[in-house]
Amino acid sequence: MPSFPLRAGASRRRLAIAAAALAAGATLLAPGGVFAQASYPSRPIRLIVPFPAGGGTDLIAREVANKVATSNGWSIVIDNKPGSGGNLGVDAAAKAAPDGYTLVLGQTSNLAINPTLYARLPYNPEKDLTPIGLVASAPLVLVVAADSPYKTLADVVTAAKARPEALNYASSGSGTVAHLATELFQKTADIRFTHVPYKGAAQGSTDLIGGQVQMYMSSVPTLIGHIKNGKMRPIVVTSRKRTTDLPDAPTVDESGYKGFEAATWFGVAGPAGLPKDMVAKLNAAFNKALQDPEVKRKLASQGAEVKGSTPEEFGAYIREETVRWGKVVKESGAKVD
Repeated sequence: MPSFPLRAGASRRRLAIAAAALAAGATLLAPGGVFAQASYPSRPIRLIVPFPAGGGTDLIAREVANKVATSNGWSIVIDNKPGSGGNLGVDAAAKAAPDGYTLVLGQTSNLAINPTLYARLPYNPEKDLTPIGLVASAPLVLVVAADSPYKTLADVVTAAKARPEALNYASSGSGTVAHLATELFQKTADIRFTHVPYKGAAQGSTDLIGGQVQMYMSSVPTLIGHIKNGKMRPIVVTSRKRTTDLPDAPTVDESGYKGFEAATWFGVAGPAGLPKDMVAKLNAAFNKALQDPEVKRKLASQGAEVKGSTPEEFGAYIREETVRWGKVVKESGAKVD
């Protein structure tokens, strides 16, 4: 077969075309490339809940994840990984491969409080996680057993002033937002309680109803079932306005402590390094699910308000909350090693 020599210009053009084709093929085949991300997700996504099943975080995670999954034809598996104030679950997500198949529903304590509270936190929320979006927020509620003599916050404050540290209160753990919000209130009201930390919500509820502890501070989603069945009586909620699901429970603000506010918020994050288009796809899916009327209704029935945000807004919010709660941690003297 006769051969024809290529002119220099034509040779360079053909070599450039071949190089571009090889580069495009590599991009399409790469794990984080266009082709791989276009088909995402192609297998189940693991959503870590860093608290036990049945608690407020778990209930919100399951409701929202179910809607995301059914609306998009995805499979999302809830993985409850409690321990160390939520740190174990968040750390597992932070150390996972940044492929979009491991996410975590973090909250105030493990994303904003624990960086100051723990001397040796195994992850840095700002450096080791990719914010995806804010999901919901819920006020805290201070409850007593149904047969408690305390009916109002004024009753509690009067008793605490008469006998400092005689009243005890339960929380789901040292350094949680419930613990620190109660510490903040004690400083505001110039009183002292005795803190009884638990490793989750269930045992604290059992002991309050059984009379082992006198008060319990936790998120509304965690305790609303016991309130509605008459086993607990709400004293106050920590939102600035009364909640629609507990309309008879006054706020701390209207009970004489102006400006007092505290809430537990929940948001989805993944490991650092998640590709931007993957983050955008997840953010859009969660935000769409949060606008569903049934999701709004179910979260409201649990005492939570749907939020939604961009990834950038959620990242900025985490930073703001870290500064706010870090100050409370330092002033309270709380520490967990």
